[in-house]
Amino acid sequence: MVYFIFLLSAVIVVYAAVYLNRFGDVISRKSTLSGAVVGTFLIAGATSLPELTTSLTAVYIDNPDIAVGNMLGSNVFNLLIIAVVDMIYRKRKMFNAIDEKQHMPTAVAGIGFTLIVVAALILPFDFSLFNIGIEMFILVGLYIAATRFINQGEEEEIDEAAAVGKDYSLKGAVTGFIITALLVFASGSALSISGDQLAQQTGMSSSFVGSFLIAASTSLPELVTVLVAMKMSNYGMALGSILGSNLFNLQLLAVTDIFYQKGAILQSLSSTHLPVALLSAAMLFLTVFMVNRKPKENSFRYAVPSLIMIVIYFAASYQMF
Repeated sequence: MVYFIFLLSAVIVVYAAVYLNRFGDVISRKSTLSGAVVGTFLIAGATSLPELTTSLTAVYIDNPDIAVGNMLGSNVFNLLIIAVVDMIYRKRKMFNAIDEKQHMPTAVAGIGFTLIVVAALILPFDFSLFNIGIEMFILVGLYIAATRFINQGEEEEIDEAAAVGKDYSLKGAVTGFIITALLVFASGSALSISGDQLAQQTGMSSSFVGSFLIAASTSLPELVTVLVAMKMSNYGMALGSILGSNLFNLQLLAVTDIFYQKGAILQSLSSTHLPVALLSAAMLFLTVFMVNRKPKENSFRYAVPSLIMIVIYFAASYQMF
């Protein structure tokens, strides 16, 4: 029954989050909230709502390993999505067609934010304010500062993506967004609770369940976004949606820490989260390398960095398992 509830919750999260993203697109285009920053924030929030509800529920049932593992694992799985898609479509040489000036600031910010998390996991000191880790204040502050430098040219890409599929009226989109958000909240909570039970009954670590099983489930909406972008040959949108979602997920760690009132949440974890954080940083470094190069190579040699990302992901998941 636990397996059934887990799988059913994962399926509902995926379908609901896809529609949540679609309704968010319509709202950002048809309402006064259609500015680039607010629109991007709305879409990022819609896509990341499964991660947030799952992690907050994990905090409620006092399982910080699932709460943090879900966020870090989602970032790693998102990068795996880009690597796998790049491998499958390697003849297109996706990264060669991407404007590095547009995506480099987001990728570099992602590396910096991830290394802050790594430092907080390594350092034995518990620096906190109001039971919130000082690293969370740093993350949020840097995120606000980084938005001033990150290219905001994604609005056209968002509008282009929104044109795919059925359109809705503003009232219908708002109603659908609210209903779907509630559905995501319920299914995300069930996913977290069943994942906790799964860890207890099978002997798998909560870190593995959160970082790989739950994280993969809550990241599938990003896969749909990437596939839609690839269908339109809009490679910038494919990469931008992943990098933007990863940055947003790291900010949700701060929200999770606010609700975890037993101290700084990163200081309450098992040691198995450090490899996931390091894996995320390593995959981002490879992504930066691929964005920056313009090689005249055959399709196989071109895809080697993506192949490395895939191999180290599964090696790390096996080690944690």
